[in-house]
Amino acid sequence: MNHFTNTKLIRPKILYYGTPVILLNTLNEDGTVNISPMSSSWALGDCIILGIGLGGKAIENLQRHPECVINVPSPLLWENVEFLAPFTGKNPVPDTKKNIGFSYKKEKYNISKLTATESQTVKPTRIAECPIQIEAIVKHIRIPEHSPDFAIVETHVLHVHAHNEIIIEENHIDPNKWSPLIYNFRHYFGLGNQLGKTFRSEI
Repeated sequence: MNHFTNTKLIRPKILYYGTPVILLNTLNEDGTVNISPMSSSWALGDCIILGIGLGGKAIENLQRHPECVINVPSPLLWENVEFLAPFTGKNPVPDTKKNIGFSYKKEKYNISKLTATESQTVKPTRIAECPIQIEAIVKHIRIPEHSPDFAIVETHVLHVHAHNEIIIEENHIDPNKWSPLIYNFRHYFGLGNQLGKTFRSEI
């Protein structure tokens, strides 16, 4: 028997099958910044799509003030990300989050032990420790009919900031020096060794 056809039908509770973690910075009503750990995002050119749960502070902030910073942490920051994981900036805590152990904390920078740095264009600050920080504006928010607990948020990238040590040839990220933090079925991972490169690689 071909072992590649030996499969089983399953019903996983979550489908985080290995995607980069981001820390989404949004603006609170009083001008402070909320930080939301997320693992549902992908890029199309200068458009980044975010998948955000409804009822939380991040989507509330984006609906009121359509600017954000998409911070991309390295594997070294996994504990900082996890410091944020059990907290929400939404007060009172929504029942859907309270029932699974979330509690309210407003000062997300203090909790995460991360450092705020001013953005160039948008009001939310960037996270200095994240090797890649992307300033963006929200262009569209849609709630899918088949998954009404989430919003699909389309953003337009304005500026990309990168740590000097991962930059090569001025505008390229060196893939040998950069690794995103990966969220793999609720476990944190970094990348393994390079296997090769696509024919379109410029470096």
